[in-house]
Amino acid sequence: MFARVGSWSFHRRRWVLIGWLVALATVTIAGIAAGNSYSQNETMPGTESARAVALLNVRFPARAGDEGQIVFTAPSGVRDPSVQGRMDTAFTQVTRVPGVTGVTSPYASGNTAQISKSGTIAYASVQFAQQGNNITTATKDRVQSIVQSARGNGLQVELGGAMFQATPGVGPAEIVGVLAAMVVLLVVFGSVLAMGLPILIALFGIAIGFGFVTLISHVITTPDFTTQLVSMIGIGVGIDYALFIVTRYRQGLDDGLDPPAAVARAIDTAGRAVIFAGVTVMISLLGMFLMGLKPAQGIAVSTSVTVMLVMVASVTLLPAALGFAGRNIDRLSIRRRTPQGHHRQSVWFRWSRIIQNHPWPALLSAAVVLVVLAIPVLGIRLGNADAGSNPTSDTTRRSYDLVAHGFGAGFSGPLVLAVEYPQGSNQTATLNRLTAAVRSTPDVATVQAPVPSRSGDAAVIQVLPISSPQSNSTADLVNRLRHTVIPHSLRHSKVVVYVGGFTASGTDVAHHLGSRLPLFMAGVLALSFLLLLAVFRSVLVPLKAVVMNLLSISAAYGVIVAIFQWGWLGNVVGVAKAGPISPYLPMIMFAIVFGLSMDYEVFLLSRIREEYNRSHDNALAVADGLAATARVITAAALIMVTVFASFALGNSLVVKVFGIGLATAILVDATLVRMVLVPATMELLGDRNWWFPRWLDRVTPRLQIETSLDLDAEHPGVPEPEPALVRSQDDTGTKSRSHEDPDHSAPRRRSWPENLQAPDPSAT
Repeated sequence: MFARVGSWSFHRRRWVLIGWLVALATVTIAGIAAGNSYSQNETMPGTESARAVALLNVRFPARAGDEGQIVFTAPSGVRDPSVQGRMDTAFTQVTRVPGVTGVTSPYASGNTAQISKSGTIAYASVQFAQQGNNITTATKDRVQSIVQSARGNGLQVELGGAMFQATPGVGPAEIVGVLAAMVVLLVVFGSVLAMGLPILIALFGIAIGFGFVTLISHVITTPDFTTQLVSMIGIGVGIDYALFIVTRYRQGLDDGLDPPAAVARAIDTAGRAVIFAGVTVMISLLGMFLMGLKPAQGIAVSTSVTVMLVMVASVTLLPAALGFAGRNIDRLSIRRRTPQGHHRQSVWFRWSRIIQNHPWPALLSAAVVLVVLAIPVLGIRLGNADAGSNPTSDTTRRSYDLVAHGFGAGFSGPLVLAVEYPQGSNQTATLNRLTAAVRSTPDVATVQAPVPSRSGDAAVIQVLPISSPQSNSTADLVNRLRHTVIPHSLRHSKVVVYVGGFTASGTDVAHHLGSRLPLFMAGVLALSFLLLLAVFRSVLVPLKAVVMNLLSISAAYGVIVAIFQWGWLGNVVGVAKAGPISPYLPMIMFAIVFGLSMDYEVFLLSRIREEYNRSHDNALAVADGLAATARVITAAALIMVTVFASFALGNSLVVKVFGIGLATAILVDATLVRMVLVPATMELLGDRNWWFPRWLDRVTPRLQIETSLDLDAEHPGVPEPEPALVRSQDDTGTKSRSHEDPDHSAPRRRSWPENLQAPDPSAT
């Protein structure tokens, strides 16, 4: 089937290209027309913060929406008549904006607390009718326009609130990532045309993916950083998949095939592996539905759709592009291409033998490095970063700095106590007791007086912490209020209090995702084990892969904790302020790294298995398999690492964390794991690597995947060594070692042929 798809796309290349162009135009236009509906934050259904929001929606509809701030400062003081006149005009205009329910001015009677003690900084609260992701773009744009008009002549005016935070989009990070990938591909292929085809496929895939993500955001709650996450994954896997197929196509031409036959073979072999790898990534990403959180579902659908588009483009659009290129694939070469020698003459074969000759030192050294990198993960703290982590180019960051300077760091993350009690009951004394207890709690800066509802059965109390929203002290305050202060002050009372707000919501989401993460990881690892079990017909090989995946992902987690939570090397990657790790990151990283590492796992181990089936010599099979695939795996991993790492140049903190985390995981997986741990452990286990009980063989389905993508493949004119290293069986049924290994007494795993020429037939 795969060969037919490749041939069909090759022979109908013009129609295939037109079809993809029409699809690109249609989805892009639809996405632009619909606009996006990205979410900045989301409450966790069933949690206390979600119940607080629900109570406010019913009893305080005017306060049910999100609240933003207009923060301003003037050297002459905010009470200067010229400053007050301009700001009063701005407040009046903002009040009239559709979607705004009211503005609380610092100049109104009783609101002097909204002016700093120095008199140079003040703020006005802007109440919206909807939550952040439901506030229309027109409403936000109008407010921003009014604020822009008020600025000037020494008056600085900024906007605070998640609704005004800049939405991450396509920027320099994507450009740098593509340029870096182009350099790597040019070095690998040595041809401008061969380099351009993988870039073309990746760009087509993510361009259509952007349109789909925009449309998906109207149906499923989708975080605002999803676009950059989609571009990161799309560029990485798109170039990777096309690299494998183009490599196989060039090998076909080298073997004397004409372009149609070379395309058919490339899609039937490399294309088959690409489909397997892509489906595996999609399954692992869609596993995020198990977390039960709407933003996670939006991320899962968006990234899965992008991977699917890139995967389909690789087996349809790429064969069409190869049809246009034909035998000119090596045109515009930067160097003369010469046939590679046999892979046993490569540095990778010699490297494998070094590892196999010293397996224990190699194993222990790599394991120590991974464990040291993973140590910081023991102190990981999940939570949402506040506006203080945004770049200074963002108005929300500048407003955060102003209010932190004028009113304290906790101002940007107020806690909301949603109070409910029986209608008609007089709870004044209880509310006063509650307010006094909260006010005397450590790390509380200010507690506003209770504001009762019109229905007379609810009240709302705003609490300002001393510490910033992302501080561990604020999270501790939330827990202290919920579990100690509020229950004690409401003893023997019918009053119910829910603690909500930005920090409380982030704490609830982090707790929920953290509690479900082990189940999610266990499911992904179980899927990994079963897939590899079916592919390689071995128990120890997939078990080893699961353990190594855990080591590589733990090392990546440790690196991001050290950089983004502890602040190590933070200035190097542009981290404004150290803080907690996004609750989404461990889950998404695990899903992505699992899928990508499965890709490399299958490419390497299937070649080792192929060599073992031929020779029944485990040591030689490992060396041959590593030597035959190391170059393409290294090139693919280098592309992934450069693409992911380039996203550290972006402004979004979440995207920075994802970029560095994924780059670290892929780098560790392709170097320490694939090139050190795999040959060392397989050497130590010997033939036990391929142990597979008969009863398990009968009940396990078979998955046949062709993945022999050897950049050092055999070329015409280069003699292929005879299978002299294969153990032969004579007529009596006894097995004997080949004459190619004269040292019959040497341990088989130490065999390293000194002569790669075919043996003299008369010798046998």
